[in-house]
Amino acid sequence: MHETIRVEWKATGPDSCRVAVSGELDLVTAAEVRQALQRAVDENRVVVIDLGGLTFCDCTGLSALLAAARTAQAGDVELRLCAVPHFLARILRLSGTRGSFTIE
Repeated sequence: MHETIRVEWKATGPDSCRVAVSGELDLVTAAEVRQALQRAVDENRVVVIDLGGLTFCDCTGLSALLAAARTAQAGDVELRLCAVPHFLARILRLSGTRGSFTIE
């Protein structure tokens, strides 16, 4: 059974927010996450992505996170990942994409 994704957005200041992503970030759910992160980066100067509830991430999910990182960098927005699960930290390391993110 496929676990759904849950994306919760909370303002943490006048130009900052925290986006909590939980569930499975994959081909089925990546578009929803990509859209939410795009909006967060477009509307804030600081975006923290809380991945503590993430249970799975495939290459499509990683692509959604990387798209947010590229958009943030282009717009001079500070983007940070927090509560990165071990499996995702390993994917970031093995894929050589760890340097694309600031990790708390």
